[in-house]
Amino acid sequence: MARFAPGKAALRPLGRFRGSRGQTVGLLGGSFNPAHAGHRHIAEEALRHLGVDWVWWLVSPQNPLKSPAEMAPLAARLASAARMAHHPRMVATAVESDLGTVYSAETLRQLTRLFPHLRFVWLMGADNLGQISRWRAWETLYARAAVAVFARAPYSGTALMGRAAQKFRAARLSDAASRTLAWHRRPAWVFLRIRLHPASATAIRAAARSGFVADNA
Repeated sequence: MARFAPGKAALRPLGRFRGSRGQTVGLLGGSFNPAHAGHRHIAEEALRHLGVDWVWWLVSPQNPLKSPAEMAPLAARLASAARMAHHPRMVATAVESDLGTVYSAETLRQLTRLFPHLRFVWLMGADNLGQISRWRAWETLYARAAVAVFARAPYSGTALMGRAAQKFRAARLSDAASRTLAWHRRPAWVFLRIRLHPASATAIRAAARSGFVADNA
């Protein structure tokens, strides 16, 4: 069972949440290779539309579905996330490195044990909704947290016809219920048609390789 170890660097910034009750947290996981304005856009939309108190940016040490070949060091990716998450209600953390977890389902299981009084909402783009059925124990995510999916071109239409959306179609709530999503009985999820943001980590890396300075702010 997970135990809170305040001596661990990644867990230390989360220590203030140990005694929190009745608060809600949006979990924005990713490689953040690098973090960019598109990620910040989703975090801000989560605060605006979901009514969550906080957004934690969970910087993955290594996404098991991605090659490590082009992955920047964790410290660099965490630093880029911290810059983008510079906001009084956002926290960037590489907590998975301290928890020893690789898969999102296991990370969420550990977080719900460490912070039993918080209500979590898993945040993801439509691209991840389309591929989440490839994740290990993906169905348990819907059991442990509400899920908020944000529109992202050109994935939205395909994702809404995909395996995960169809399996949990009865648990999908209306946009009007989004502000109380964290408190709904699980499984519960919403699809939010937000303003799309053009930023792409792939494009930023390609620009860097080509010698251009990409504007990711």
